[in-house]
Amino acid sequence: MNKTEILIIDDEPQIRKLLDILLVSNEYKVLHAATAKEGIVMAANHSPDLILLDIGLPDKSGHEVLKELRLWYTKSIIILSVQKSESDIIAALDNGATDYLTKPFRTGELLARIRSSIRRNQTSSESSSFSSGDLQIDFVTRNVLVLDKPVKLTLTEFNLLALFAREEGKVLTHQYILKEIWGLGHQTETQYLRVFVAQLRKKIEVNPNQPVHITTESGVGYRFV
Repeated sequence: MNKTEILIIDDEPQIRKLLDILLVSNEYKVLHAATAKEGIVMAANHSPDLILLDIGLPDKSGHEVLKELRLWYTKSIIILSVQKSESDIIAALDNGATDYLTKPFRTGELLARIRSSIRRNQTSSESSSFSSGDLQIDFVTRNVLVLDKPVKLTLTEFNLLALFAREEGKVLTHQYILKEIWGLGHQTETQYLRVFVAQLRKKIEVNPNQPVHITTESGVGYRFV
């Protein structure tokens, strides 16, 4: 069996059973918790490689659980919830969720998100380079290649690309990106961000109108794939 251990924190027995069958059949080791309290204790005792967290728990909001876990738990947390509002998704991502899927979800998509999140766990954020398909980034020299040809980026464009690459697979909210790149005073300037993302896409995407690296999460932010 795969050594990767996944903790499910969800109060719905049917969902836990479905996830257990899906994950075990894909050779993951699975732990279960039906309440927030039980989930936090199990996370502390087992330090799983990834947590699947429901927002609607009986004893405490999943948002509160997420905040508590992020005080010490540094690995991936994927939210699974029936709540679909942009405000809920943004709140979860800003509180430290790695990803967010709404129920009912497609099992293939969930497995893909899990694989992406686990890769992020295993990839050091201090890596000196990044490579994905036609794109190569050297964080030390600040050189960027697309189809083996050098691409000239401004300092801000490179910093934005580096942030995306280091958070590969994770949904980054507009507010988070603006804070990380431009500082706390710019977190409402989403149009400013759209301009820079459009410029960056023109330089690194083979077809900027159909981006494969920087994808848009409507109303929320961007994901680097």
